[in-house]
Amino acid sequence: MAAKMEPLIITCAITGAETSKDKQPNLPITPAEQALAAEEAVKAGASVIHLHVREDDGKPSQRVERFKESIDAIRARVPEAIIQISTGGAVGESIENRAKPLGLKPEMASLNMGTLNFGDDVFLNHPRDIVGLAAKMKEYGVMPELETYEAGMVETSLRLAKVGILREPLHFQFVLGVPGGMSGELGNLIHMVSLLPAGVHWAVAGIGRYELPLSIHAILMGGHVRVGFEDNIYYSRGVVARSNAQLVERIARISREAGREVASPAQARKLIGIQ
Repeated sequence: MAAKMEPLIITCAITGAETSKDKQPNLPITPAEQALAAEEAVKAGASVIHLHVREDDGKPSQRVERFKESIDAIRARVPEAIIQISTGGAVGESIENRAKPLGLKPEMASLNMGTLNFGDDVFLNHPRDIVGLAAKMKEYGVMPELETYEAGMVETSLRLAKVGILREPLHFQFVLGVPGGMSGELGNLIHMVSLLPAGVHWAVAGIGRYELPLSIHAILMGGHVRVGFEDNIYYSRGVVARSNAQLVERIARISREAGREVASPAQARKLIGIQ
């Protein structure tokens, strides 16, 4: 890389709402499993743990009590980690339930910036609900990560920031490769980045086969990276990953070999602007 870049922030999405144990036997479900997975991911180089929770039977959950159990378990094992809860939940979850865990006042939370076809479903994010979630995040002092699946959502985010609905500094997450959203082709990432004002932080989550190539490009472009079982269950084609940490370690290694330092949680807080 020609110029020195800021350290790479690696987020690990350890569970998600769609991945199942039958396809990924190593998926962490219980609070204890999630805490161990988070600890392993942070040791491998992750700074941020993106958190969905499940009931013991594997069903996606937005119960505040379940989030608290997992957050407490993670903090007990790896107190330095940045915990970023999901306000997306599973497709079809009510906005009221999606918002409730914000009352736990995590450092970060995802904020989905628009509605899109999501496989065979519709992931509904009404404009009033986006504004409502943003307001709750301001109220509780939660840093939003702006989940954007196509270019129009970037422009929506910038418009809401201009009128003060979103607080700055902004931190974008480009989620590319969801059927119904933009694919994970490199040209789409380049276009999304081109829409951002100077100085705005961004990361990319490539879904499935797009995870590794987009991660590598983000490293070289000065962006940040999300990996984990929410987005991709394989280490290589047809080879199921042993752990979330295995996916994190690969990105950390590639980044260091390319000459880019990997951020610690403390460095990540400073870079993102978490108060």
